[in-house]
Amino acid sequence: MPVLTNIGVLYTCAGEGGQADVHPVKNAALVWQRDKIVWTGRETDLPDQYQQEETVDAQGGAVIPGLVECHTHLAFGGWRSDEFELRSLGRPYIEIARAGGGILSTVRDTREASEDELVEKAMGHLTQMRKLGITTVECKSGYGLNQEDEIKLLNVYRRLDVMQPLDIISTFLGAHMVPPEFKDDREAYISLLIREMIPYVADNQLARFCDIFIEETAFSIDEAYTILSNAIDYGLLLKLHVDQLSAGGGAELAAELGAVSADHLEYISDKGIRALANTGVVAVSLPLASFYLRQPALPARKLIESGVGVAVSTDFNPGSAPSYHLPFAMSLACTFQHMSPAEVLKGATFYAAKALRMEDDIGSVQPGKRADFAILDTPSVNHWMYHFRGNICRSVYKDGIQIV
Repeated sequence: MPVLTNIGVLYTCAGEGGQADVHPVKNAALVWQRDKIVWTGRETDLPDQYQQEETVDAQGGAVIPGLVECHTHLAFGGWRSDEFELRSLGRPYIEIARAGGGILSTVRDTREASEDELVEKAMGHLTQMRKLGITTVECKSGYGLNQEDEIKLLNVYRRLDVMQPLDIISTFLGAHMVPPEFKDDREAYISLLIREMIPYVADNQLARFCDIFIEETAFSIDEAYTILSNAIDYGLLLKLHVDQLSAGGGAELAAELGAVSADHLEYISDKGIRALANTGVVAVSLPLASFYLRQPALPARKLIESGVGVAVSTDFNPGSAPSYHLPFAMSLACTFQHMSPAEVLKGATFYAAKALRMEDDIGSVQPGKRADFAILDTPSVNHWMYHFRGNICRSVYKDGIQIV
């Protein structure tokens, strides 16, 4: 039963309170047994029963819950650095997509890649992600856009979940775009999603969530309602890409359908904010995508002040957010979205876990929860976000086992 001592400040990030309430405990200690936390508090209050247990020295560092990546597109073929150059020179994302680039470019590369190649590439990303303090990763399909290749991506995630220590949470995103072979028959692709792909994914337990991209170049509100209603019938939980490039009523649809989260939301309406607040849908902020696409930032202050919980994630993908550096995304959320460092920390822990409906298990350092935590070389969360460095993790624990 190890005891982590000499913690400068422990941020428990318990769910109680608001977005900024990270419940810091100075000069703290933490006790865990196997994969569960059993005690936290001030080191001077450590119960006698733990006094003789093995100790681990945090060396005065800050301790946080393991970071939760609640929105990534982890497995994909190729990269799209050429598009980065075009956007740098002023070409809009939608224009690039209409010319055959964007998501459909990655679809071509992903279809050509073997399952083993995708596993190897994604494993490399996960190895680096855990060094940043990330212990849980949501991973979407969506770069196959046919039954064979969508299942290939979900099988990649199933394999990765048992090959390495981080928890992999899979999401089916077959409704990412209409693939080229169905460009003249959208109804046929939607029928394929409803009649074959979603049932297969659900029956084989390949994903926990179903997602969709609602946008001018992707799917309409009416199409999304049809597809997502079918996913609900098959027992899948919902996560939606909405209001990213234009205001389209996506947040309102997420609330109407009882989604777990609504993601992006750069152009969310006031009505959409009220809808999320009234239904408890988590807003997932993806500041790296806003940064790379030069889009307005998600209106975090309006969301938080309206009572919406805001999670922070990277949207890691080869086009609009080609970085898995969650602490960098957190720093951008402070500067561009006017969130405080404490609000951002809770967004990347408790609210990110809530965006996966896992807040009862992860996202906080509390007795009874998983022993997922990171020791940071920083005196405080304010200093961490203010003095950005490549990586300040001294060590990372997943299910009570040191993985970094």
